[in-house]
Amino acid sequence: MADAITPIFINGRFLGKSVTGIQRFAHEMVAALDAQLAAKDSALDSAKDSALRPIILAPRGTPRPENLSRIGFAETGSLRGHAWEQWDLWRAARGGFLLNLCNSGPVLHPRQMVVIHDAAVYRMPENYSRAYGLFHRALGRVLARRARLATVSDFSRRELMDVLGPRVAGMPVFPNGYDHILRIVADAAILDRLGLRHRPFFLFVGSPAPNKNLARAVEAFARLNRPDVSFVIVGAAQAAVFNAANMAKPENVIMTGRLTDGEIVALYRHATALVFPSLYEGFGIPPLEAMALGCPVVASGIAPVRETCGDAARYFNPHDAGDIARAMRDALSGPRENPAAQDAVRERLALYSWPSSAGKLLDWLEKSTGGMR
Repeated sequence: MADAITPIFINGRFLGKSVTGIQRFAHEMVAALDAQLAAKDSALDSAKDSALRPIILAPRGTPRPENLSRIGFAETGSLRGHAWEQWDLWRAARGGFLLNLCNSGPVLHPRQMVVIHDAAVYRMPENYSRAYGLFHRALGRVLARRARLATVSDFSRRELMDVLGPRVAGMPVFPNGYDHILRIVADAAILDRLGLRHRPFFLFVGSPAPNKNLARAVEAFARLNRPDVSFVIVGAAQAAVFNAANMAKPENVIMTGRLTDGEIVALYRHATALVFPSLYEGFGIPPLEAMALGCPVVASGIAPVRETCGDAARYFNPHDAGDIARAMRDALSGPRENPAAQDAVRERLALYSWPSSAGKLLDWLEKSTGGMR
């Protein structure tokens, strides 16, 4: 008689949210995990298929993800937000193992993994409202005692061990990937709409959160005094950046708001460089996306960015607007395509992919839940 197989459930709350870096991780890991399971089944005979058949559990009304062949989907409960996660999800998943990919999970669940992407809520509490910060700091400490934790970089693992204690030592690392960006067709019409077809420009992709350090990057750009060059800022509200910094927006800074993935790909392909000025990150996906599309990267020299980018980026001191301006000036004066830099980019990209991370996750799940007959 075969040993019992533990059912595996996936927290699908992320499916109802806008796609930022954390939600991108969840979407891509689920898709890559599904492909890994399909590949395992095709390599086995019909009498010995993979026993892992995860089921995504999501709040009612959540759109069903497309193109999944091995991962199921079910709507459950009647609540929303954290209440759904802490009560409805717990009740629906309590008979199995629960995989949570986006920083939180039900504290009552006895068998679960929670991927916590960074320690920003502890290290940079000013980024968050008081209520949000108190809740998530407390949630992280409870989950560190009751759940298995994972994260996305060696830097975040060290940070989480420092703030949550040695009980989380040995947590696995499942890095972000970049290959999703290669599936997207560029929408070059954005270049004409923004007047960038024949104009050099720097690019920022991200939110206006304080840790993104965008106001200092704009100050550095203004120091260049180059009216022939633009700085394109995707995804940030103008008031959130310039009002907070008590500064006027230079005329050649273009605030686009949210754009489609196709428009962002076109900007990556034509930008002089991506500017990534963060003060704190757990990983940082935009530099990898930029590299994959041939866009040079000038970035903050903080530990997690160096871990991701290695020798494939130009670095600056994110606290020094003059040094950021120096890195921008170097990017303008140097060739956009440099053979030595391209070799470094290829070496970095070879270290990261969604299939690779999903494979590591699948191995972990099989060892932890007895997932093969």
